[in-house]
Amino acid sequence: MSDSLIIIPTYNEKENIEKIIRKVFSLNYFFEILIIDDGSPDGTADIVKKLQQEYPALHLEQRTGKLGLGTAYIHGFKWALERTQYEYIFEMDADFSHNPEDLVRLRNACVNGADVAIGSRYVNGVNVVNWPMSRVLMSYFASMYVRLITRINIQDATAGFKCYRRQVLATIPLDKIKFVGYAFQIEMKFTAIKYGFKVVEVPIIFTDRTEGVSKMSTRIFREAFIGVIQMKVWSWFRKYDRPA
Repeated sequence: MSDSLIIIPTYNEKENIEKIIRKVFSLNYFFEILIIDDGSPDGTADIVKKLQQEYPALHLEQRTGKLGLGTAYIHGFKWALERTQYEYIFEMDADFSHNPEDLVRLRNACVNGADVAIGSRYVNGVNVVNWPMSRVLMSYFASMYVRLITRINIQDATAGFKCYRRQVLATIPLDKIKFVGYAFQIEMKFTAIKYGFKVVEVPIIFTDRTEGVSKMSTRIFREAFIGVIQMKVWSWFRKYDRPA
């Protein structure tokens, strides 16, 4: 049994899922894994089920239909909070854009005082591999835009590689998180900071997927652009009181 749970949402990740699971379980630190699969028609969940016979610390939650990244993570957060052993709860992609070797560094940041540790592409310059320049610029300036509107001092506001201390997810009212796409990542950081939690950025190198198909779209970026303004306005009418 581990105190650390990695949540990996999947949709059509048959090319990557076995490799990422085996890599995580090969690390020196023992992590448990929760796969949230949104009814992948390519058989991703079937691969996970076979691997569960080999890895007792591999868990699977299956949902019907593609319900969105944010709802997958919220489902995983609630699953983790129902089990008292998990003190460190992670978000990670299945496609190796997030290097599993960095999981220990994110956990160590939280062990050493952070409430949320972000695997950051931009805290030390721009550390992105295999992205076209247009995608790099879009992502980089999206984070600048988020900082401008929200006034949070996070260099990589859209990052999706994170470690949360349990208290953060237990404090944030997860049912009130409104966004399900790209803006979900921004909203979680913004909300954690509004509640007074300490958020730190840990430099990583982000490598774009080499197998499978990216889920990014202009619609997702559009949701984030409008969502940041909505998020800021909503915050004027909310209280962010942490329970005593």
